Amino acid sequence: MHGQPRKPPKPEDEAASAAKAEKLRNLQSQFLCFHHNNIYSKEALEVNAKLLEINPEYYTAWNYRKLAVEHRLTQSESDPDSDSDSVNSILNVELKVVESALRQNFKSYGAWHHRKWVLGKGQSSLDHELRLLDRFQKADSRNFHAWNYRRFVASLLNISEVDELQYTTDMINKNFSNYSAWHNRSVLLSNLLKKKAQGFFPKEKVLNEEYELVHQALFTDPDDQSGWFYHLWLLEQTVKDDAPLLVSSWPAHDSNLILLGDSCLEDSALSPFNTFHSELGTIPLVVYFNKAVEGVNSSTISVESLLNTKGELTWKPLSTNNSQTAQVWVTYLNYPDIKLHSSEFYPVEVSVGHAQGIISSSGFHYSHPSRFAFKVFVRPFEKDLAGHGVEMVSWREDNFLLYESRSQESNPILSLDQLNIKDDHEESSSEWRAETIANEIALFRELLSEINCKIGKLTLARLLIAHDTMLSPIANKMVHSEEVIELYSDLIKLDSPHSQYYKDERSSVLLQQITSNRETLLRYCFRHGDRTSSILGNSICLRLNNLSLSRMGSIEKLLWVQMLDLSHNELRSIEGLEAMQLLSCLNLSNNKLSSFTALGPLRLLKSLKALDISCNEIGSHSIDTTRYLCSSPLSHAEEIDWIPDETVTGDVNLTDYWEAFLIFKDLNLTQSDIVGNAIADEKFKSFLVKIVPTLKWLDGQELQLH
Repeated sequence: MHGQPRKPPKPEDEAASAAKAEKLRNLQSQFLCFHHNNIYSKEALEVNAKLLEINPEYYTAWNYRKLAVEHRLTQSESDPDSDSDSVNSILNVELKVVESALRQNFKSYGAWHHRKWVLGKGQSSLDHELRLLDRFQKADSRNFHAWNYRRFVASLLNISEVDELQYTTDMINKNFSNYSAWHNRSVLLSNLLKKKAQGFFPKEKVLNEEYELVHQALFTDPDDQSGWFYHLWLLEQTVKDDAPLLVSSWPAHDSNLILLGDSCLEDSALSPFNTFHSELGTIPLVVYFNKAVEGVNSSTISVESLLNTKGELTWKPLSTNNSQTAQVWVTYLNYPDIKLHSSEFYPVEVSVGHAQGIISSSGFHYSHPSRFAFKVFVRPFEKDLAGHGVEMVSWREDNFLLYESRSQESNPILSLDQLNIKDDHEESSSEWRAETIANEIALFRELLSEINCKIGKLTLARLLIAHDTMLSPIANKMVHSEEVIELYSDLIKLDSPHSQYYKDERSSVLLQQITSNRETLLRYCFRHGDRTSSILGNSICLRLNNLSLSRMGSIEKLLWVQMLDLSHNELRSIEGLEAMQLLSCLNLSNNKLSSFTALGPLRLLKSLKALDISCNEIGSHSIDTTRYLCSSPLSHAEEIDWIPDETVTGDVNLTDYWEAFLIFKDLNLTQSDIVGNAIADEKFKSFLVKIVPTLKWLDGQELQLH
């Protein structure tokens, strides 16, 4: 059992173990001899059965039995005197071997899988299987192997999911602590709700009844986690939208985008939130959904604009694993700077989902057609005829001044919620959600006033977040954010083994709080002192430094950011930053990034010019826990166009820095800082200069061109 200290073995126990080990070695030696010589005799199968009775986890032995059964069934088919009884006899022997093994260890994966395989041959009494399951579940009602097998047998017997749901109710009423029964209930209910089976629609009525059931378990024994986990599942069913929704875009709806040909923002009348500098002659168009989707293309998203002069647009998923399913998608509008007139705005209208095809990874279609529109104003392009070098961006504290906004400036935080077309059922569903969450909050506040329960605090935190999210669709205010942050801070102290999870959740809530409205966000917006730098698209920097952030969040509200300071936090990854397609300057210094793999999202940031990853832990760990290490390109799913002679010269070997090569090879950085990492020796710096030929500044020093 878990948590029980080990005791030193007695001499007689050691002798018994030694004898058992010797017997096991002899049986294994005989078995392997039969296996390697493809011998499937009666003697060989008896040796195998004895071996499995002692060690039911021997997968090779189970696979051997499958080969033996196939061999004997083939022989039986070719025997004219054979009948169905002989086939049944072969399969019944297998079932008895499995039962014998399960008596030794009724949680043996191999034994349960073998029994499923035998039943797949269709020669067994399924009623007998249910009686067998009853025996095992009486011995341990929470044995998840038996529950998984029960679902398999129930499907073969065509037992209705409604009947199986009643069985879980009976088992839960006998023992509220039956985690496997609760889990099986969630599986069955998910299927019934998805199919809108009779008696299971609308789901509001069903979930209300489930809340009543789980409350009985929670208030009977608050220290038992089984009911709590089911409650967390119920909360997810309550707040989630099955169909994908469009939640954000860049450019934002109803915005006026000023496109600067030259990168200097000298006109004080222009808002830095709506300015963008592009050297590529393109404007990124980003759509951000609430869940990963596929099917985003020119058929499902239409773009009407004079800027779209080169025919059909190509949409790309912003995914770090080359998946064709992603939460964020991007395409690029081309603009011919010579033909556009500086005195005119050019309207762009985007329609999403007016044709079928966008679908979530769970199979739900995008069912809320939406549209957003913006205008583009193009400033004339002024080429740098002098051809002078690129200025370095400094992250020193004295280079930043708190940004003072003007009242007429547009809000960079916009929601598309009002653009979604909702039906009457959705409106009533939203009211039910809000009422249900409010009731649950009141209930758990009362419970936590009487007991100190870790998972109760976690549940209350999630309820408060769900409440704020539902009641703030236009991103006005996170009412309970301070309370939630305090709850997670308490959990970090109370439950140190899971502290990293609580830190991540706290970071997510803090970022929701910061981005919830214009006033709070502007407290973190600073004007960069160097307004003439050719790297900066605008001079506004969002400074989220020194906040103890351990992960990023609320990215959908930060798509406009071009300069981002995340220094002096506790970030171990930058997952989500790939959506920020405008980023040109990024400071990740003084975090806990331990490998180049953690920087994977950078590969998709094509506008990135200045990157500071100094004072992290890159190269300090011999094992990259983010990805399996292998020096060969064949270990990765990426398609790499790599000509070795072009990138490996002198004493620099590409295989020494393969992960770094994957990150940096397609970036057009002009400035990078890597000092303070274990990997940042002269050899690596030489490698970095070779694979990033656009680099002009490294660790604060201007590179000399040869």
